[in-house]
Amino acid sequence: MTRPVLHNYFRSSTSYRVRIALALKGVDYDYTAWHLRKGEQRSEGFLVLNPQGLVPALEWQGATYSQSLAIIELLDEKIPTPPLLPADAEGRARVRSLAQMIALDIHPINNLRVLAYLKEHFGADEAAQADWFRHWVTLGFDALEARLASEPQTGSFCHGEAVGLADICLAAQIVNNRRFGLDMSRWPVTGAIGARLMEIDAFRRAAPDRQPDSE
Repeated sequence: MTRPVLHNYFRSSTSYRVRIALALKGVDYDYTAWHLRKGEQRSEGFLVLNPQGLVPALEWQGATYSQSLAIIELLDEKIPTPPLLPADAEGRARVRSLAQMIALDIHPINNLRVLAYLKEHFGADEAAQADWFRHWVTLGFDALEARLASEPQTGSFCHGEAVGLADICLAAQIVNNRRFGLDMSRWPVTGAIGARLMEIDAFRRAAPDRQPDSE
């Protein structure tokens, strides 16, 4: 297998998702850091890899892939063990739905470029940006908690007893939440799942503070 190259940033939650998936799959890779706060993702060198100017990007077997959920599903198809999606169509739909509640409805409106736009165009200071972040996370996690607490498919993890795509998204978001002082006690079921995930070696090794570009 050709050794992949992961282009990412230590604190990016989307990058963290892919690092977790690579760790769970047992894939060794070369780590290339792009400093988002310095704007390196908008450099010509990176835009050749991903014209969106977003991390992560994964170079593998002669191609470059972007978008964390697409990368994770690619890894799952190419390296099926351990599986990150259930075998049944209904289970896959549920896991994707839970993952997308975080990856599509919470993360995009709270990422670095959105917070920077709020500051530059609306004068939002750090406190206002933090309020914005906490507002959207709270709305999303309230709904996530309601589902995880009531749906019978929930187990030790988001879907049964095996770690999957939804758990990867959840763990990355929880770590991001900590920077903004969000108290997980509001969401006991979600928080308990998150705590179990942080005990798994792959999640710990992929954590932002364990990366070579960590600050």
